[in-house]
Amino acid sequence: MNLDTLRSQINTIKGQYFAAKSLLQSETENLQRVEQEQDYTGQALQIAQSVAQTIQQQAHEKIARVVTACLQTVFCDQEYAFQIRFERKRKKTEAKLLLIKDGHEIENPMEEDSGGVVDVAAFALQLSALMLSKPPVRRLFVMDEPFKYVSIEYRDNIRQMLEKLAKDFDVQFLMVTHIEELMTGKEIQL
Repeated sequence: MNLDTLRSQINTIKGQYFAAKSLLQSETENLQRVEQEQDYTGQALQIAQSVAQTIQQQAHEKIARVVTACLQTVFCDQEYAFQIRFERKRKKTEAKLLLIKDGHEIENPMEEDSGGVVDVAAFALQLSALMLSKPPVRRLFVMDEPFKYVSIEYRDNIRQMLEKLAKDFDVQFLMVTHIEELMTGKEIQL
């Protein structure tokens, strides 16, 4: 092998070395940029999760307060409460609605308790959604036989609850009902 051939091979290898060195430097810079972007993304995700958790907690407090107050107003002879449990599942937050009676969680309210409790809780959840709507909407709540499963003994409490809610939340209730004990305010009989 002559000297010129050897120099040519060395120059080729040297060129490949400098090309590989340049590519390595470029890829190292790309890796650093990607790692920095990943760090920023992680920080943004933590901020978003923190904000979401704060909003969830605020919503929970407002909703739970309204639903619990309605349940306690109607069923004043029993200890009812309402909670929302937020759980992370499959990278999403799921909300589980809980009814609590005498300190114990009710697994299936339709089977373990009365339909009246479910009626009142459903009403209070709908009212909470109306109260939390953004932008604020006219507070008119239209109901068709909303408390048909509430026992006769609690109907006066329902009427009192509706009157208090109308005053406290500045909401107008329009209700179709055949239950005379629930009739309050302006009545239209057909």
